[in-house]
Amino acid sequence: MSDPTPQHDGTTPSDRTTPTDPTTGLPADATPPVDDRLQEVTGAPHLMTDSATDSERREGRWSDALRSVVNGSVLTTVLAVVLALIASGVLIALTDKDVQAAAGYFFARPLDTLRAVGTAIGGSYSSLFQGSVVNFGAPSFATAIAPITRSVDYAVPLIAAGLGVAVAFRTGLFNIGGQGQVLMAAAAAGWVGFSFDLPAIVHIPLTILAGIVGGAVWAGIVGLVKARTGANEVVLTIMLNYVALYLVSFMLRTPGLLQAGGSPNPISPATRDSAVLPSLFGSRFGIDVGFLVALGAVVVVWWLMNKSSLGFRFRTVGENPRAARVAGMSVPMLTIWVMVISGALIGIAGAYQVEGAVTTGFTSGIDAGIGFDAITVALLGRSKPWGTFWAAILFGVLKNGGYAMQAANGIPIDIVGVIQALIVLFIAAPPLVRAVFRIPQPGARRRTRKHSERKAVAA
Repeated sequence: MSDPTPQHDGTTPSDRTTPTDPTTGLPADATPPVDDRLQEVTGAPHLMTDSATDSERREGRWSDALRSVVNGSVLTTVLAVVLALIASGVLIALTDKDVQAAAGYFFARPLDTLRAVGTAIGGSYSSLFQGSVVNFGAPSFATAIAPITRSVDYAVPLIAAGLGVAVAFRTGLFNIGGQGQVLMAAAAAGWVGFSFDLPAIVHIPLTILAGIVGGAVWAGIVGLVKARTGANEVVLTIMLNYVALYLVSFMLRTPGLLQAGGSPNPISPATRDSAVLPSLFGSRFGIDVGFLVALGAVVVVWWLMNKSSLGFRFRTVGENPRAARVAGMSVPMLTIWVMVISGALIGIAGAYQVEGAVTTGFTSGIDAGIGFDAITVALLGRSKPWGTFWAAILFGVLKNGGYAMQAANGIPIDIVGVIQALIVLFIAAPPLVRAVFRIPQPGARRRTRKHSERKAVAA
């Protein structure tokens, strides 16, 4: 038998031993598995599961969760409130007399100035907290939690009115007519409240319903005019604010309409006891049945905007009216319904002013700035039902605590207005808030990663 033919490298096939991969059993020089080739081309992780891959996936989930928190609107909102409190603290320090006196010899004793600044700011915010949330120096638990109940009482009309503005915002409409809608709702609810002598179980719901109808009709006028003529709802609502103000003022000066009999002053008769909202936990606490009504309104609006077909249409119109028309939705009719629902919710606030906040008769100042504060509440709550609820609670705390801060430290109540205005300013400028706290802008890391990948591919 002849020897095998030598190969070009001087060896025969029987002399060579091909190494194999102990894992796969394939020749070492064979084509790599598909997963490895995909990894080389795309940079994707290996499809086979091992401990390193599991840890990477866990880290990826945590990083995604952290990124969603950082890029979310909740963090920006909280930081906007923090910035507003810091800026207001600077104003409190600048207007404090002890700080001004200590600043005169700052270079001689700088600690005195810093101590005065800390006392002014800390004392003011401490008074605000104890006067609106919990009073730690109270002798009993009931007395300690009484401030938060009064803050909730301030927040109830803001919850209802804020929901009305938020519904309009979500649909792409700007309801700036909260003042007029509160006035007309209060006029309707007040007339029902002092004109009839009915059982409380009938009188209270009927008075609330009258307020809802008053606000809905006044806002519905705006929706109808906009749907028919295309007029700007901002101009319409602002103009109707003046119409409502002077109309209510006229009715309060006219006997037989809203003016109290035998009184020369422009004031209505007192609301009957059967129409006054009963307290939930006694006269010591400020929470009454109106809070349950406002809480129910939050649930209804949440269901309406997130679970109902009508809410879906509202949101579609707010996102893209042209697409809504192409889908067969009647944008003019939806505009009317949005304004009616928005005014009805604000009407609850007007009824509450008559049934809960003011029971000795009301004047043309019954709106108490609720119509415009509701815009701020809706902005702070990102036009979402539960966000609006907590934003209203915050504003109730600020309003109630402002009086305590003024009484304890002599701080002007206008500082509370400054805090609210600064909150709106920072809420309207999320990039500014992120820049101050050095938080990456949404999508910044993604853009940087894509840019790096493009550079790597080009290289």
